[in-house]
Amino acid sequence: MYVYKFVRLSLGSFSGKPDQDYRHVVEDYAGRGWRLVQIFAPGTGAAGSAKYFELVLEREVDEYTAT
Repeated sequence: MYVYKFVRLSLGSFSGKPDQDYRHVVEDYAGRGWRLVQIFAPGTGAAGSAKYFELVLEREVDEYTAT
């Protein structure tokens, strides 16, 4: 069984750059047992540009100890 976590990284409205370095975020979560599944950037801003990235992470849990 897997559990999933969704981490949103906002993009600057003028610069278009993320407010955090996604590499550090992924490394931080990986150190806690999470695995990156996908980076999703929905087209929600002007001219279809993304306003944020969403990292989709998963980790396996023991089905006998999961609540």
